Amino acid sequence: MSTPGKQPRSSSMTYEEEEEMQHDIAKLRDQVQQVSLAQKGTEAKMEAKMDDLKTDMNDLKTDMDELKKLLQERVTNGERVVKETHDENKRNVNHDSTDSNVGSKTHHIPKIDMRKFDGKDPTTWILQME
Repeated sequence: MSTPGKQPRSSSMTYEEEEEMQHDIAKLRDQVQQVSLAQKGTEAKMEAKMDDLKTDMNDLKTDMDELKKLLQERVTNGERVVKETHDENKRNVNHDSTDSNVGSKTHHIPKIDMRKFDGKDPTTWILQME
């Protein structure tokens, strides 16, 4: 009894052709299985590389945070040193001005040490020159 809508299998294939087709199907299955295994291996390698990249990124973030803290400390220390130097220079200028005017009726502008800018740390240089 045949199922309606299905055509009966034709017997136009020879036994050798059917054997060859079965052999080709088996080869294709093997190839598909090899590709699948290779894909799984590639996925495992990619996951390992991604984990390594995540670790590297976390290490970089930690290093950047440490550098940020170090720079903040240096800037804070540098601002304090500049302020102290600025205050000291201000006292010295005022002291020199007072000494030079004692017993004299003429105004004397004190000599100021105007250092040449060396190209480093412009903030400190500007504050010192002020």
